Amino acid sequence: MSLLEIKNATLKFGGVVAVNDLSFSVEEGEVYAIVGPNGAGKSTVFNLISRFYDPYSGSISFDGANLLDRHADAVADLGIARTFQNIELFDHATVLQNLLVGRHRHRKSNMIQELLFTPRVRREEHVHREAVERVIDFLDLQPYRNKMIAGLPYGVRKVVELGRALASDPRLLLLDEPASGLSVEETQDMRWWIDDIRKQMGITVLMVEHDMGLVSGVSDRVLALADGAKLAEGTPAEVQADPAVIAAYLGTGAV
Repeated sequence: MSLLEIKNATLKFGGVVAVNDLSFSVEEGEVYAIVGPNGAGKSTVFNLISRFYDPYSGSISFDGANLLDRHADAVADLGIARTFQNIELFDHATVLQNLLVGRHRHRKSNMIQELLFTPRVRREEHVHREAVERVIDFLDLQPYRNKMIAGLPYGVRKVVELGRALASDPRLLLLDEPASGLSVEETQDMRWWIDDIRKQMGITVLMVEHDMGLVSGVSDRVLALADGAKLAEGTPAEVQADPAVIAAYLGTGAV
């Protein structure tokens, strides 16, 4: 059984079909990338998985559970975390505080216990701090631990958002254009981290990305979309050589 399975998913916005009868599956332990031109429906697929949108038709399952039965705020509890194209962090909080937000799904104490700071809350806080410190070490964020997000360079904020997602201990990590806006050196670091996230942490990765160098370097399989529909699926080399993919990126005259 696949970890994530989407079958015949269709999403419409009025007369516009954003996702068109799309089916694919992601196996546990792999890095699976979705590529395509702007407007192909890549991020919309993430929004379907995250339950921000309801599909017009089709099904989405995660580890055998029907995701369509879940509200958006319950998706993280299943072990799904994501990053966004536009960085979504708390600008007036520190890196450490932002990463601790990622631990929210693991909190067991109630509001009264939090206010009284009971022994149970103190024990939980210790566990959460240890988990966040492991992420900080993994992503080399030690120099920024206590710095405010608002004063950090774009590339560092991108890594902090990745760290917040990792802090939730996900089984499936959705990365929405992780290399967008990064320098060549920062993109290379991202490539290493994605590889280590899969190999060292055992996390399955579903990635939307335009940088084909990054896609080719880390992905086991690639899905190419255009106008919300599947163009091709296979290894990075197979997809890049597919005539339909070349036409979608470069025009029919390039085929």
